[in-house]
Amino acid sequence: MDYTHIKYDISERILTITLNRPEKLNTFTPTMKAELIDSFDRADADDNVRVVIVTGSGRAFCAGADFGNAGDTFDYSRRDSQESLETHRDNGGLVSLRIYDMKKPVIAAINGPVVGVGITMTLPMDIRLASEDAKFGFVFTRRGVVPEACSSWFLPRIVGMSQAAEWILTGRVFPAQEALQGGLVSEVLKPEALMPRARELALEIAQNTSALSVALARQLLWRMAGADHPMEAHKIDSKCMYWTGKNADSNEGIQSFLEKRAPQFILKPSSDMPGFYPWWDERPFE
Repeated sequence: MDYTHIKYDISERILTITLNRPEKLNTFTPTMKAELIDSFDRADADDNVRVVIVTGSGRAFCAGADFGNAGDTFDYSRRDSQESLETHRDNGGLVSLRIYDMKKPVIAAINGPVVGVGITMTLPMDIRLASEDAKFGFVFTRRGVVPEACSSWFLPRIVGMSQAAEWILTGRVFPAQEALQGGLVSEVLKPEALMPRARELALEIAQNTSALSVALARQLLWRMAGADHPMEAHKIDSKCMYWTGKNADSNEGIQSFLEKRAPQFILKPSSDMPGFYPWWDERPFE
């Protein structure tokens, strides 16, 4: 796929996806949705990619949906006669679900204003960093719609129900420091320090960890967020420990530690995942 609304760049085993409509504040479109899903598919299939960073070009990260259709922006019955109340799947949610399924860690480097689908699609990303210039808004109730992109599942798990409710129900825009205090982002940085810090974290993962262990650990964290008892985590992490413990990366991790050298892990998420992966079935609408 040729990309027109995003950029796709790999360096030092780090993929940087840049939302690239700066003249429109990187507002979200169906084209951007398709390109993002394609780019995450490519990243998961490419063993040269260890970590993904998502950021925006220009002064915004993503200022929400493109309102090119004005008042009909959210009237999907007018835009596609093939869709119905029962069959419609929102574009932001399709992106969020693709990120949720990733084998590679995803870091959001939020460089500027981020509202609506701009912020909700970052929720399934693993680490969110923000520039001091960033402003956040779950503005859906102020537009007469509801939070989408699976955010009613993700946001309370990230920041707690009370904080999620306050931001969602008011729909107000708030600064980066409030996002930090509420647990939505892990760091607030000067604009010039944002991408270097994102790359520093990405390199920490890319240079020191087993790609396969990271893929399994990422999914253990996300999937167990919805488990109803710690026994569910015990059962699957026991299985993962048994399987990883008898494979090459486990031996290399121990030997490199004892020999005080950098590890040389060899297992590949594209081809070497255990036979029980994926262990879930959470796609009832497909």
